[in-house]
Amino acid sequence: MKKMKPIATIFAASAVAIGMTACDVDQTAELEMPNIDVEGDAGKLPDIDVTVAEEGRLPSVDVDAQGGQLPKFDVDVAEVDVTTKTKTIEVPVPEIDIKMPKDDGPAGKE
Repeated sequence: MKKMKPIATIFAASAVAIGMTACDVDQTAELEMPNIDVEGDAGKLPDIDVTVAEEGRLPSVDVDAQGGQLPKFDVDVAEVDVTTKTKTIEVPVPEIDIKMPKDDGPAGKE
């Protein structure tokens, strides 16, 4: 019975994954992404010793900002019904024939 839980979990996850790939998304608002310029050389970074010569402090800042707006989306997703069943499965027990070597006496004697 314990082996059925992982199978049921895999089945449920597969059903959700299939449902999510069947989504139809319509974008109702545009959003502009910021421009970001990143430069760097490939390879190992140099070893640099840094010593604080003078303590610093943050400036006093007064911020007045208005809230932004995320884009709105209308999403139509597929309807997925997931059900489970309880089933009893008989698992065969294999017969194992182990042949042990003869005991020639205490270990270490030759």
